[in-house]
Amino acid sequence: MALLHLPRIRFSILTSLPSLSAHSNPIANLKLPSKNTLFFSSSSVSFAPKSILTTSEPIPITHFPDTPLETQIELPLEKLFVPPETDVDNATLRTRILKGSNIVLSKYARDAQIVQAEFIKSSVKTEDCPSDGLPEFALVGRSNVGKSSLLNSLVRRKRLALTSKKPGKTQCINHFQINDSWYLVDLPGYGYAAAPHELRTDWEKFTKDYFLNRSTLVSVFLLIDASIPAKKVDLEYASWLAQNQIPMTLIFTKCDKRKKKKNGGKKPEENVNDFQDLIRGFFQTVPPWIMTSSVTNQGRDEILLHMAQLRNYWLKH
Repeated sequence: MALLHLPRIRFSILTSLPSLSAHSNPIANLKLPSKNTLFFSSSSVSFAPKSILTTSEPIPITHFPDTPLETQIELPLEKLFVPPETDVDNATLRTRILKGSNIVLSKYARDAQIVQAEFIKSSVKTEDCPSDGLPEFALVGRSNVGKSSLLNSLVRRKRLALTSKKPGKTQCINHFQINDSWYLVDLPGYGYAAAPHELRTDWEKFTKDYFLNRSTLVSVFLLIDASIPAKKVDLEYASWLAQNQIPMTLIFTKCDKRKKKKNGGKKPEENVNDFQDLIRGFFQTVPPWIMTSSVTNQGRDEILLHMAQLRNYWLKH
């Protein structure tokens, strides 16, 4: 299982420099499920229930419903993200896995609810970002992955981050202060072919500089479109973050799109599994991941709980 040190304590999760050539075969590195395999219902990750967050206390997670074996997804113990200082008890572990994810809840999962959100500033250089020392989480993903929609869903405000039908509209490092105590950071999308080459180069340069030099960055949340098959650019981005030891969580978006249209004939959960299979050969331990939908609010509470436990551990250490 993945027992990782949280940021900014560096940890190495890259086994070797990844090769994305046609001859790469990450599937060869797959492990068969062990006898210590947990199960959770595939139906339980489709839609989010009403908010399970409180403002100050650790969050108890209820048991997943019992379902027939053929509708369950296998989740081996070694593929769980277990935060530091978290006891692993097989008898109760199943009740502490965040729904639609591989993340185990820790004692640091408190003060998760967002009660206030405010846009602070846009920056084009890392040194121009807020200097108050508050912890922050960066959202990044391929253009049109649903980044602004997810941010609006997290704060329950429709226009905190402006959305656009035209990809590539986010062109700066945008800081949103949450509860006067931490930041959500909206970064430029990547992979937008219609953007001028010089502009794409600038985005990539200052975004990577931000990742490498922003001391208050707790974790990067890399958004992946689960309604379509894995894209090479997403695999490359995940590999670069791992190579540079930037802590990250995979956020699979658009998991409400369950029809088999323009997505290779696969459901979102199948694309999620395929993406994890492809990166498995690149990483020593699987990174944390969450399935989401800004339409149904699936994964919203789970993201906030995960951010809370990362943030509170970061503040303590």
